[in-house]
Amino acid sequence: MKRFFKPVEKDGPSKKPCSSSSSSSPAAADGVNAEASPAKAEPLKFLTWNANSLLLRVKNNWAEFSKFIQTLDPDVIAIQEVRMPAAGSKGAPKNPSELKDDTNTSREEKKMLLKALSAPPFGNYRVWWSLSESKYGGTALFVKKEFQPKKVSFSLDRTGSKHEPDGRVILAEFETFLLLNTYVPNNGWKEEENSFQRRRKWDKRVLDFVLNMDKPLIWCGDLNVSHQEIDVSHPDFFSNAKLNGYVPPNNEDCGQPGFTLAERRRFSNILSMGKLVDAYRFLHKEQDMESGFSWSGNPIGKYRGKRMRIDYFIVSEQLKGRVLACDIHGRGIELEGFYGSDHCPVTLELSSETSESIVTDGA
Repeated sequence: MKRFFKPVEKDGPSKKPCSSSSSSSPAAADGVNAEASPAKAEPLKFLTWNANSLLLRVKNNWAEFSKFIQTLDPDVIAIQEVRMPAAGSKGAPKNPSELKDDTNTSREEKKMLLKALSAPPFGNYRVWWSLSESKYGGTALFVKKEFQPKKVSFSLDRTGSKHEPDGRVILAEFETFLLLNTYVPNNGWKEEENSFQRRRKWDKRVLDFVLNMDKPLIWCGDLNVSHQEIDVSHPDFFSNAKLNGYVPPNNEDCGQPGFTLAERRRFSNILSMGKLVDAYRFLHKEQDMESGFSWSGNPIGKYRGKRMRIDYFIVSEQLKGRVLACDIHGRGIELEGFYGSDHCPVTLELSSETSESIVTDGA
């Protein structure tokens, strides 16, 4: 099968950035409705990555990550855990669509980040932000300037001006599909408002969202759930994990956040009710102990070598036949290909809408 995305570790010529936009100015801040542009084909190549602080990656891993992006040349880059605070002074309303710059430190950090994003290959993209009030959470969506969405919103309610708490959602509407970038709340360990209860409410809202879509969906990001046993490296370890010996009152809530039976069942229900397909598992039926996990535990301590697949591309069944490739780009327990984060990038490639489908279930 032809795969557009090539693993970086293999030698080969890097792909050139799109030549239709050579601007080196900083990536644009935000806009709900994209400016009109000549009609072009829609994006086909997507990348998602939980950066675990975009600023830290700029400081420590940017040259390597930039080379990776230059080689892959994705049309869309979805980032989670930006960890840059929203604009707005202390005590004042915040603007989650803009980076904070009202203190000396925040101005310097914004300048450093935007400088990195103005350099190739990132200068070829427009970026939308949904940010938290502090250095927590936050998402970003980079779209090549030749593939501008019709509309961008920032909540599961699809209202343009409203942002989810902690900047967890960016939703881009293209002509023929919706692209949803999410940083899903961690389930936590306890029956508390900011733990199990928060995640149950989130999953219910996601189910409502997928049941009321008016276009096929591409859903990507850190979904904070490992759907099946083959999606974790050590099922028994994760099933029996506890925090300080605490045991939840319901058995289905026991275990590692992201691998409890309750979360996995709700995720199954979202997929089945929403007629959605896990693109990676659609193509990769067997467990891959080397490159089949997108999150890796700390190399030091009891989580060394403990890995989970919690970063996804989920697509509507209507798009299943167009899935050419879906790959996880990290390897092994030493976090090769993670670029300083505890998550590695995951990519999706679709065939064009007019192309004959070359992938069938079971391929």
